[in-house]
Amino acid sequence: MKIPYYISAAVAVAVLVLAPTASAHVTLQPEEVTAGDFTRMDVRVPNERDNASTTKVEVRFPPGFLFVSTEPVAGWNAEVSMRKLDKPVEQFGERITEEVDRVTLTAQGEANAIGPGQFQDFGLSVGVPDKAGTTLKFPAVQTYSSGEVVRWIGPEDADEPAPLVQVAAAEPEGGQAAAQQQAPAGGEDDDDGGSNTLSIIALIVGIAGLAAGLAALFMRRRTTVGTT
Repeated sequence: MKIPYYISAAVAVAVLVLAPTASAHVTLQPEEVTAGDFTRMDVRVPNERDNASTTKVEVRFPPGFLFVSTEPVAGWNAEVSMRKLDKPVEQFGERITEEVDRVTLTAQGEANAIGPGQFQDFGLSVGVPDKAGTTLKFPAVQTYSSGEVVRWIGPEDADEPAPLVQVAAAEPEGGQAAAQQQAPAGGEDDDDGGSNTLSIIALIVGIAGLAAGLAALFMRRRTTVGTT
């Protein structure tokens, strides 16, 4: 049975109306990093308001980030705040007594703010904590020119979730590369062994053929002599 077009249109409209709208929120990109690695991360800030601009973003860091540097963004000021470690650690021959507490990004005048329908990436260079298999949480606070403050600090399924980043284990040193390098060597050895075996077999077959030929010739000569 063919469904009338007006019913199909009504169903489509209902689906669009009832479907949940996924709101963009402050995130850190990429969403997975390698434990113990030095890498780039971006604070991605979309503007969700039609009547206001984003003028400030503050991102709090979980424990373990000892190093961070910020990429300059025209019209924005970046400030890194540190907190004291409970126990100093040694890194690259230096005694480290502080870790990253937060990064605060502030527009220098509303003209440089993130306007409606826009987003901005703020680049960071960080030393990732050696915590493979964990999920790092970066609570963020977004301030609008209207004075509204949105706190992205909730769980993953909340309306205002905090940015999350997964920490993956690093590949064993030389693991995959070594295997790839050894494979051709092993293949060459196998090829050489195979070639040697074939050569020996061919030599044996050749000798057997020669022996058979000589035997046939000898028998023929004996037969000829006996007939004579």
